[in-house]
Amino acid sequence: MKGIILAGGSGTRLFPMTKVVSKQLIPIYDKPMIYYPLSIQMLAGIKEVLIISNPEFIELYKSLLGDGSRLGMKFEYKIQKEPRGLADAFIVGEEFIGNDNVSLLLGDNVFYGHGFVDTLQKTSQLDEGAVIFGYYVNTPDQFGVIEFDENKKVLSIEEKPKKPKSNYAIPGMYFYDNTVIEVAKNIKPSHRGEIEITDVNIHYLKQGNLNVELLGRGVAWLDTGTPDGMMEASDLVRTVQKRQGLYIACIEEIAYSNGFIDKTQLLDLAKEMEKTEYGQYLFRIAAE
Repeated sequence: MKGIILAGGSGTRLFPMTKVVSKQLIPIYDKPMIYYPLSIQMLAGIKEVLIISNPEFIELYKSLLGDGSRLGMKFEYKIQKEPRGLADAFIVGEEFIGNDNVSLLLGDNVFYGHGFVDTLQKTSQLDEGAVIFGYYVNTPDQFGVIEFDENKKVLSIEEKPKKPKSNYAIPGMYFYDNTVIEVAKNIKPSHRGEIEITDVNIHYLKQGNLNVELLGRGVAWLDTGTPDGMMEASDLVRTVQKRQGLYIACIEEIAYSNGFIDKTQLLDLAKEMEKTEYGQYLFRIAAE
């Protein structure tokens, strides 16, 4: 399976912060926002990742992440010239995806919690169809909403309904088989002129190939697309890291734990940041 991170958009909800920089490059506590969705792809065992962004920011992502070899991975980059919807990522990334299945993450979503890694690794073994996630929220009218029957079978999906049929929202994390490329190509743009990810999910639902994993109370999902969302996510990361002494979304640590890099390579990465707490944390991981 390959991974795509959609790090485009204009970030208008974060103006004036995002007038000159992509929002996914703004820090959430001690690391760039894009580290968080990238860490999710890595925790799922994915080694090849495509970053899609605006033409004015793409070189900044290349400067930050490089070709991925330092992490034992492979990164590619594509430009999305204008916002055409989330599902456009599969069209932009068609050549990158090739014959593989694919995971799509939005660049401004943060996930953290007990048992989450097991869920990711199970989901990444997808053979066919699609897997999306359900997360209980207080304000479902602001999200895509899943309607279930009494057996938790999906009945419908609605985008920002005025009268939500449940409190289960769909976070920005999706896993699809390879047919998603053709599905996306055949989706008619909405009234917003965008290829909606909800329409892709509805297609899989009608085919009987849509599965939903419910994220329980032990998992936190935060949308960092607003200043308050960024502060909430930063507070969560800071609190967990200071209390436990274990880092969230430390991509170097994950690469080492996954066997993508060895101890020597981890130490080389640590030396580049040895004057920071982050670098000292990597030294500690290598020593353990």
